[in-house]
Amino acid sequence: SDAIPSSRENISHQKLERMGVSEQSPLIGGSNGHRDDHEELHRHLSLFDLVCIGVGATVGSGVFVLIGLIAHTSAGPAVFLSWGIAGIAAIASGLCYAELGGRFPEAGSSYLYAKETMGELASVIAAACLTLEYTGSASAVARSWGDKVVEYIRSRNSESFLISILDPGLGINPCAFVVSLGSVLLLLEGVKESKSVTNFFSSLKLSLVMFMAVMSMILAKKENLTPLIPPEFGAAGILRGATSSFFGYVGFDEICCLSGEAKNPSKNVPRAIILTLIIVISLYISASLGLAGMVPYEEISETSGFPNGFRYVGYGWAADISAMGELAVLPLVVLVTIMAQPRLCYAMSVDGLLPQIFTEMDSSGNLREGTRISGIVMVTIATLVPFSYLDDLISSGILLAFTMTDVSVILVRQASPTDVGCYPLKNKVVAFNILSFVTGLLLRSFYSHDATARWIQILTIFSCVGTLFIGYKIQNHCNWSRNQQSIGLFLTPFVPVLPLIGCFVNLYLIAQLELSGLLAIIGYVGLFVGFYFYHVQRRANNRSETERMLSMH
Repeated sequence: SDAIPSSRENISHQKLERMGVSEQSPLIGGSNGHRDDHEELHRHLSLFDLVCIGVGATVGSGVFVLIGLIAHTSAGPAVFLSWGIAGIAAIASGLCYAELGGRFPEAGSSYLYAKETMGELASVIAAACLTLEYTGSASAVARSWGDKVVEYIRSRNSESFLISILDPGLGINPCAFVVSLGSVLLLLEGVKESKSVTNFFSSLKLSLVMFMAVMSMILAKKENLTPLIPPEFGAAGILRGATSSFFGYVGFDEICCLSGEAKNPSKNVPRAIILTLIIVISLYISASLGLAGMVPYEEISETSGFPNGFRYVGYGWAADISAMGELAVLPLVVLVTIMAQPRLCYAMSVDGLLPQIFTEMDSSGNLREGTRISGIVMVTIATLVPFSYLDDLISSGILLAFTMTDVSVILVRQASPTDVGCYPLKNKVVAFNILSFVTGLLLRSFYSHDATARWIQILTIFSCVGTLFIGYKIQNHCNWSRNQQSIGLFLTPFVPVLPLIGCFVNLYLIAQLELSGLLAIIGYVGLFVGFYFYHVQRRANNRSETERMLSMH
């Protein structure tokens, strides 16, 4: 019976060819996954280029803002422990990206991985989340940079005429417009050209952070680190700090979205992700230890930790280097982050989910139209939308994309999908993720000062036990042996335990967001799901119309 539809499809294909209608025609509804029919992206990014992109996209507000904020409000001198714990959690998802980036060396990142393991609908949800990470984060960083420029000028001369130009009110941010537009114009020249700028500023940023870390360690005093864990914060404060600092590690995954342009991607993409994580974790821990040792945690600025810290100990020149250096290197995050969005749109366009304009390349292989369209959206958001409206939405989207990647590793490493014991694997993974989110919500209530109700404690215990039980079932009811297709690839260790830990951490962090942020991500993803079903219905209608035309011939 399976041969009948196949024969009909072959006949229909022949008729379509005689009619001059290809399967890529809008009449049918897109490419529907035939990647070979499109021009491939040019592979020109070396391992060094990929590491620079990873470091450039990851190191930003984590060093310049979050370290001081967490030290002052959550962890005190133990802030480096918060960054270490968050780094371990980031490694759980990072190693999953490393395997899939080498296994599927094409543009798309989590979108591609979800499509290969969970289907088209899941891939659309992943694309929605990645758009928040790429376009949303780039817009937010551009706006943050604009605010810092205004703050810097105001600190020097509050009556400056420039203030009225750079801060006109009504939520408009001219500096964000300038830096975001400049990033887009540079990208329009092509990744080959902009990678030199990326490599230079990534090296400059790395040098700046190393200077801040080493200088603060030289000026550190032992008494500032005592007590290591302030009584008012306790161990719970370290964990709260780890929750906040996790977002400082976001960005390394952009390497995967550019893997379609990487040389020797099956080797270099995993290496680049692992090297990026090693560099970033080392920088964050050393910088946080240095700042906490240099300045008493009660005196650390929540918004400008290192510049104010150096001024506190009488090193104004170091403060000026830190402040000016931050303004100089932060635009790199905008450039690198928005670089990934046209690659995501390219992958979706190749699969027939976006118009073919996003696959158009110039003679040098640059996605000019995709970059232009993505850039217009990013510049508009950066100029007109305050970051406070985007914060939780972007955070939840990124964490959801991480979760889908972790799940993809579990599914792709399932040795035999037809095994009776493995048949309900997807159901078990869904149950694990739901319980992880519920556990996160209950733990949030459990640790709140007003949640002393006995029933909350009981539900929290049951939810934790249920999550562990489902994880145990996933671990023991499937064959996780390494198959022949994995030879020569980097493999995530301790599958499925490590990906499940990544899922739990990501969903726990989503549960800590405000209710408005949770409702926002539900509504946002719902819009994309609605778009998908509209697209499917339209594609089905177009195919029915095509078949009707064929029957008339």
